[in-house]
Amino acid sequence: MPSAAAGDSIAIDTKRGAMSDRTAHAGETLFSNFAELDLAAMPSIARGEARTHEVLLIRATPESFRGYGHLVPDFARGEVTIVTWPRPGWRPIVPGTGNEGGIVQDSFEMLRRGEIQHAVNRAVGRGYVIGWFSDPATASEAKTPSDTTRIYTHEANYHPDGGQIFFPRDGAAFVALLAPPGDDVKPESFVAFHCDGSFGIHVDPGVWHQPMFPLDDRAAFDDKQGRVHACVAVNFVTEFGCYLSVPLRRA
Repeated sequence: MPSAAAGDSIAIDTKRGAMSDRTAHAGETLFSNFAELDLAAMPSIARGEARTHEVLLIRATPESFRGYGHLVPDFARGEVTIVTWPRPGWRPIVPGTGNEGGIVQDSFEMLRRGEIQHAVNRAVGRGYVIGWFSDPATASEAKTPSDTTRIYTHEANYHPDGGQIFFPRDGAAFVALLAPPGDDVKPESFVAFHCDGSFGIHVDPGVWHQPMFPLDDRAAFDDKQGRVHACVAVNFVTEFGCYLSVPLRRA
């Protein structure tokens, strides 16, 4: 079973790695597996149990990013979009209410361990396995990856309640895997945006995403997002029989 990042206490269902239904206590990181797959027994690409879908790579610019969010030149000044709670009937939400959950911010850390990519979101106290650099069925933290120019990922999610800002520390280049809003999402809906590390991004509410994929073996981001943190997920392996192959290079 994938281990936690150093120094973290991660609550894991050792059989499935399922997402815990409780909130993290101070200093604790809960392990989240939105796809609820057994991460120790993933379908094999080599054995034909799952195919791969190659994601298109493009350069992130203000124009290319339109419809997904916007580029953020300054983390401190960046504002997160918060969505007002939807009204259940014909009576409107009272102005100034339904959007008072507030914002949380902290670091979002990406760490490659052998052939497995980990991520820890300290703003919400969640840890994730977000991809593999070899066949997920046999990938190991004890092995050195032979190819780090692409990564296989199995899931994505969106936040209906608010947006999220990722801003790389130390100018780290990264790739953002995104798809437009809509629950009828497909593997073909996703695009990989290369970001050169000179700016951050605001992912709009409803936009499908994974944590950011660094081009180097590790990277830390300043993260700012809505405190409610509702997640809607897609499982590529179960729903489409594939992994997304995300290119990790400059566009």
